[in-house]
Amino acid sequence: MTSSVDGRRHPATAVPDDVDGGPYQRWRDSALPVEERVADLLARMTIEEKVGQLRSIWIGGSATGDDLAPHQHTLADKTPPWEELIGSGLGHLTRTFGTAPVTAEEGSATLARRQTELMAANRFGIPAIAHEECLTGFMTLGATIFPIPLAWGATFAPNLVERMAAEVGASMRGVGVHQGLAPVLDVTRDLRWGRVEETIGEDPYLVGTVGAAYVRGLESAGVIATLKHFAGYSSARAGRNAAPVSIGPREFSDVLLPPFEMAVRDAGARSVMPSYSEIDGVPTTADAGILTDLLRDEWGFSGTVISDYYAVSFLELLHGVVGEPAEAAALALAAGLDVELPGARCFGAPLVEAVASGVVPEGLLDRAVTRVLRQKCELGLLDPEWRPDPVAGDAVDLNSPEAQDLARQIAEESVVLLSNGGTLPLPADARIAVVGPLADDNVGMLGCYAFPSHLGRQYPDLPAGDQTRTFWEALGTELPGAHLTLAAGCGVDSQDRTGLAAARSAAAEADVCVAVLGDRAGMFGSGTSGEGCDVTDLHLPGIQAELLDALLETGKPVVLVLLSGRPYALGRWADRLAAIVQAFFPGQEGAGAVAGVLSGRVCPSGRLPVSVPRAPGGQPGTYLTPKLGIRNKVSNIDPTPLFPFGHGLSYTTFEWDADGDTPVEIETDGTLAIEVTVRNVGERAGAEVVQLYLHDPVAQVTRPVVQLIGYAKVLLEPGEARTVRFRMHAELTSFTGRAGHRIVEPGEIELRLSESSAEHRHVIRARLVGPERKVGHDRHMTTEVTIA
Repeated sequence: MTSSVDGRRHPATAVPDDVDGGPYQRWRDSALPVEERVADLLARMTIEEKVGQLRSIWIGGSATGDDLAPHQHTLADKTPPWEELIGSGLGHLTRTFGTAPVTAEEGSATLARRQTELMAANRFGIPAIAHEECLTGFMTLGATIFPIPLAWGATFAPNLVERMAAEVGASMRGVGVHQGLAPVLDVTRDLRWGRVEETIGEDPYLVGTVGAAYVRGLESAGVIATLKHFAGYSSARAGRNAAPVSIGPREFSDVLLPPFEMAVRDAGARSVMPSYSEIDGVPTTADAGILTDLLRDEWGFSGTVISDYYAVSFLELLHGVVGEPAEAAALALAAGLDVELPGARCFGAPLVEAVASGVVPEGLLDRAVTRVLRQKCELGLLDPEWRPDPVAGDAVDLNSPEAQDLARQIAEESVVLLSNGGTLPLPADARIAVVGPLADDNVGMLGCYAFPSHLGRQYPDLPAGDQTRTFWEALGTELPGAHLTLAAGCGVDSQDRTGLAAARSAAAEADVCVAVLGDRAGMFGSGTSGEGCDVTDLHLPGIQAELLDALLETGKPVVLVLLSGRPYALGRWADRLAAIVQAFFPGQEGAGAVAGVLSGRVCPSGRLPVSVPRAPGGQPGTYLTPKLGIRNKVSNIDPTPLFPFGHGLSYTTFEWDADGDTPVEIETDGTLAIEVTVRNVGERAGAEVVQLYLHDPVAQVTRPVVQLIGYAKVLLEPGEARTVRFRMHAELTSFTGRAGHRIVEPGEIELRLSESSAEHRHVIRARLVGPERKVGHDRHMTTEVTIA
């Protein structure tokens, strides 16, 4: 047997004697079926050893004296020390790399040392599963920082996301990490929510297809993908993090669940993390209807369910559904949770005592332990030849040229040109005032789960993304013949107005002004976007609106560049701005991508994964609304977005040609083929995104006016034409009917070939014929696409 990708396998040796004195340990025999090995090991374990496999430890999680997460110190104090824990085994090791600034070599050495100590201390020599964050790349010092998930959605390019995830997974597995806490599959519902930046978009089809691509990429590298946050988290009241969720079962089933279902069924995700939220009074961490009945019994999921950090304790401390840690452990275990992260406050001594006393059936404990051991067996951690060898410093490159190039490509394809009156591309020799709080700030390119943003508060001297340029630096490279001046004007969220005059003066003396505004990613109130950084409305943070007003008062053309984790209301400026460019925290290569769009080197091809609102209030609101939710005469409020979902401009022009005049029929269990030919009639290469929407005018329950059911990104040279073929199964029209189950309903439908959710090029009218059909987890969930 040769070395594996993480350097942990050594030449096979004879199977050692049984720990109980027998001649043979079946659980260590890699030639036997996994289930047989796991059953043999489970039968040998004490209650304490079983519980050991369901807990974790976060060493150094509060080392700085400053909580990264609420309650961190309080709950960390309840976790037994390392030396005490490891004697009966350990399920997970929490964030050996992502807790402090360590090099790949240092982190690998620490992880190997911990695993060696753990294996020596527990009776069976079982190592732990090491997990890390990987939302925008492997979250450790020096690793490639990719764009945020909202930018993945803006690419409309799942193939790029899959390649990125494979790259991230290879770097993680190369240093001994087994599980990644990504992707986030929450569908955006309220733009005020701080974690919008972690979502892929407001449409379940886009989230599901892009999210499943991420899962496939990460799993292809041998790293377990963890689906977050199952489910309903993004629908929290008023956009407040972890607030209660008020949602009907139909919206839950038809909007929030499909991305998770795709990732489980079609992409093979091996772990799920429940959300912090409570739905109709039941915390998800303790909801057997979601974690067992739905996830396992209906969907057939066989992996592990791991808690969000401290979520088991929160059943007691935040939800108030139990009175002590033992009760929290019992409730979560019964619901279907398998592992407590990041420590062992509940799945430790309290659970041991509850099982030993008969309060918690040992069968429930065995169920969870079996799942964890099965996963360890699949990872090779139960094989006798596995060893936790550290890697040499030059053995793995966490920021390889290939990864950098991929980060650049994703960033370039994610930039969305929202409007352009002809000012862009910028003239090569122009006098340009570069103004704004993010004009010369490299951290402004990074999301809250990038290492510099995530740990910046704990380590103030941490280099702020050394591999990340600022927009100011990148624009100077893109336009070496231009005359550039720089003025910050104000801070991201400060009230200091002393810089406004200098910024206005710089704009007045220039030919054109580029205003670089937006967010600073942070955690729990330390930023304007990110986990726990929710907002009450969608005004630009701080006094950035005043800065923009001052720049426009000069009468010079102003190009607005937004580097943000969410869209902001831009209606008051839309008609006065020369151009608007939206970049959702585009990562370490983002400055060059955005500057490349402004210079014209990059032809923009990003499309909005979320709508851009016109006014700052009136949330929540996404394009997925029935007729009653759009503008009408019964309300004076117009919810129409300034720029709709799927919108994005280019520097070239495309013509579309499709047949759609004759209505067609399709059986309720049949398929429909749709073709459109797209031609680039402009003077430069570019990419068009063809979007296929369903319109169901009459149904037994109200339906979204339109909803995405397919898309294709088509790269075309000048004069080139290609044909996009969609093959759509009737089950793509299914929805949850009045009886509470998913159906395909006969009747009239429209398929709209569109530039966005509001801009339709061609309409194909069809009639679904045949009986109403009930469909389930085995239904078609994606439209087949070919490009010729």
